[in-house]
Amino acid sequence: MRCRFFLLARGCGPRGGTRIADADAARFRARRAELRLGPLVIHDNYLINLASPDRVMRTRSIQAFHDELVRAVSLGADFLVAHPGACMGSEKSQAISEIAQGMRQAARGMKLGDLRILVENTSGMGSAVGARFEEIKAILEETCDLPMGVCLDTAHTFEAGYEITTEEGLTRTIEAVERTVGLDRLYVLHVNDSKTALGSRVDRHEHIGRGKIGLAAFRRILNHPRLGPGLQGLAGRAFILETPIDRPGDDRRNVRALWELVGVDVKQAPGAVDGFSMVWKKKKISPQRAQRKREKGQREKSERGRGKMGKPKKR
Repeated sequence: MRCRFFLLARGCGPRGGTRIADADAARFRARRAELRLGPLVIHDNYLINLASPDRVMRTRSIQAFHDELVRAVSLGADFLVAHPGACMGSEKSQAISEIAQGMRQAARGMKLGDLRILVENTSGMGSAVGARFEEIKAILEETCDLPMGVCLDTAHTFEAGYEITTEEGLTRTIEAVERTVGLDRLYVLHVNDSKTALGSRVDRHEHIGRGKIGLAAFRRILNHPRLGPGLQGLAGRAFILETPIDRPGDDRRNVRALWELVGVDVKQAPGAVDGFSMVWKKKKISPQRAQRKREKGQREKSERGRGKMGKPKKR
C-alpha cells in the first residue's frame, strides 16, 4: 500500500472560507510532488447543504461549495468529497435535483482540470440524502456535465442497512453498487467501523475491529478483488480512515490494523520526512539517563520493601 495523503478542508461555515494564497498553493503542490504523495482527497465543509429549502442557506451553501472547488483546484487535488445534503422537510426527489443543480451552479465557469467531485453515501441520519445507492445514482445522472464519482463509507453503508459483515452480504452490496453507480466510478473508500448496529441510520464511527462491523469483515473488504487495485478493481483507489482519536496514537494504531489485514509488514511503512511518519521510532536514551532510571527504580523497590517490613502484622 502506498502512502496516502488526506486533507480535511474546513471553511468557517456555510458562508464559505478563506482562499489560499497563490504562493502557498504553489509551495504545497511542489512539496507534494517532491514527496510523491497521492492521491490528494479533500472533504468539503460538513455544514454545506445544497438541498436546503431555506433559500438563504442554500445560496450560502452554493457559494461555500464554489469556494471548496476553488481551493481544491488551487492545491491540485484529485478528488473533492461532498456529503449530498439533507431534505429538511422537502421531497427526496426535489432535494436530489437541488443538490445536482447546486453543484452545477457552484462549478459554473470553472476549469476543474483533473479534479473530480465525489458524492459520499450517508447513513440516512435525520433527513440526509444518499443512504441508498439509487439516490446517489440520481445525483450523478443530473450532473453528467461535471467530472463526478463516488466515495463509499463503510460505516455509513452498514448503518444505512447494507449488510457487509458477511461474505454473502458484501457480495450483494458490491453488486448493488455496480448496478446503480458503477464500481468504475468508486474512487475513494472511507474505512470506518461503526458504533451503531446494522440499519441504525445513526452515524457514529468506531476504531477498526472494535465496532459492529469487525475485523473479519474489513479483511474481506480490503482484500476483495473488485475493491482493490488489481485487474478486477481500480488502480489508484484510495482507502482513507476517519476513525476517532480518543488517545494519542489511535490514528497510527488504526492504520496498522488495516496494514495487518492486507499483509503489509510495519517495516514497509514510509520513512519519516520532516518528523512525520506512520511509525514512531523508539527514542534513544543516553547512558547517563539510563543509569539514573535504573537507580531510581532500585530506590523505589528498596523503599517498597522497607515499607512492607515495617508494617505491623495483623493478629
